[in-house]
Amino acid sequence: MKKFSYRMQNILNIQYKLEEQAKTILGEANKRLLEEQSILTAFLNQKENYDIQYRESMTSYLDFQKINELRRAIEVMKSRIRTQMISVHVAEKNVDNARSKLQEIMIVRKSHEVLREKAMEEYRIEMNKEEVKEIDQLVSYKYTKSNQLQ
Repeated sequence: MKKFSYRMQNILNIQYKLEEQAKTILGEANKRLLEEQSILTAFLNQKENYDIQYRESMTSYLDFQKINELRRAIEVMKSRIRTQMISVHVAEKNVDNARSKLQEIMIVRKSHEVLREKAMEEYRIEMNKEEVKEIDQLVSYKYTKSNQLQ
């Protein structure tokens, strides 16, 4: 009995490799998104600290130099936060793109697996037909031989 071999197994193997690469890219994009989000959180916390210090400076002894420094620091943090929000948005888009590419690759891989399964089923049907044919030949041969002996 001959062994089953799928004609397009090389293509299926390539699809497996492409899927692994897409998963890796998605993982890296997710990691980058988390990094960008943590930077944004740090900036927001720092701005909140500056806001608290600013309010405290306004209620206690008025040190105008410190108040101006804190006001500038708050403005700088607002600018950094806006920039970081853009970075987070870009990272989110990258994650979405990587996820959609992975889904496309998975669809192609699954279609190749379905084709492979159909080819395997056809192979099994063909092998069963050959087996039945061989059994019929064997029975026919034995029947003919037993009739010749009589």
